[in-house]
Amino acid sequence: MSVRSVIGQAGVRLAQAVATPLVPEDYLDVFAPLHGSSLRARVVAVLPETGDAVTVVLHPGHGWAGHTPGQFVRLGVDVEGVRHWRSYSITSRPDERHLTITVRVQGTVSHYLAQSTRGTIVELQQAMGEFGIQSPAPAKALFVTAGSGITPVMGLLRAVRLADAVIVHSARTAQTVIFGGELRAMAAAGDLTLIEHHTAHAPRLVAADLPRLVPDISQRCAWVSGPNSLIDGIEQLYTDQGWAPPTIERFRARVADVGQGGSVEFARSGISADAPGDSALLDVGEAAGVLMPSGCRMGICFGCVLPLAEGSVRDLRDGTVTTAGHDEPVLIQTCINAAAGPCSLNI
Repeated sequence: MSVRSVIGQAGVRLAQAVATPLVPEDYLDVFAPLHGSSLRARVVAVLPETGDAVTVVLHPGHGWAGHTPGQFVRLGVDVEGVRHWRSYSITSRPDERHLTITVRVQGTVSHYLAQSTRGTIVELQQAMGEFGIQSPAPAKALFVTAGSGITPVMGLLRAVRLADAVIVHSARTAQTVIFGGELRAMAAAGDLTLIEHHTAHAPRLVAADLPRLVPDISQRCAWVSGPNSLIDGIEQLYTDQGWAPPTIERFRARVADVGQGGSVEFARSGISADAPGDSALLDVGEAAGVLMPSGCRMGICFGCVLPLAEGSVRDLRDGTVTTAGHDEPVLIQTCINAAAGPCSLNI
């Protein structure tokens, strides 16, 4: 039964009269934050994974629509009066009561989450992303990951049973492998074949290593998640060999060449900021304290689209420059575009 049902229609009318000009939803935000006007989640626990990574257990609030394996969520936290949003892969199964994300502690939001205590409330957006496994699952699968790139893959492995799966994972040492114990237990149980590559004792993993490590690579459907340098090499390998392209999860846009950058005006917010030529406007806006809309991860979706009112921006993926005149605003994705000189966004 919902909170509104418990209060009853008469109670709602009374509350509206007493609360004017506020409405009951405003008070629900205070007394029942998970039933408030926006989607939120409560931190249930923070569990260590490695020396620099933790798993955050979240209880989603009213309105959570669930997720499919391989998707991610955007979390919002307020740090020193500034709302920061970041994307994290979901590592729990869809049928679990709680939602888990696993983060490497290396930025403002991840530090906040790692230091959170039970009961902390965070903003939450609905799950999104296309890094999934189609049904029926392939007879033979290959996952190539590095560092925190293992997180979306773990979300898949925990939820989807695969007949023949090989994981090639690169990390600095055995101790820094996120989910290392769980992956090794899966391998010992015969659920998958795990190939660990430790860069403290060997050169960095590159695409050319894969045919040697996985002799039947051409027969496997592949999923790849990790640094852009590794992903780019694997995409080129598959193209050169004429194999079916792998499914890719990029945590950052692939930068073509660094552009000139420029000053950015966030017109409605009254905020201006200097933007480097290799920084997405979404990141620049968030760092400047602008509440930037975003439901995407580097071009997967279009929740970050805003009107470019004036000036030029440059696509970080291929270098394409888009220009808008004062009377001709154009829509752009702020997560994949950087300033190419002075520009103005309608936000």
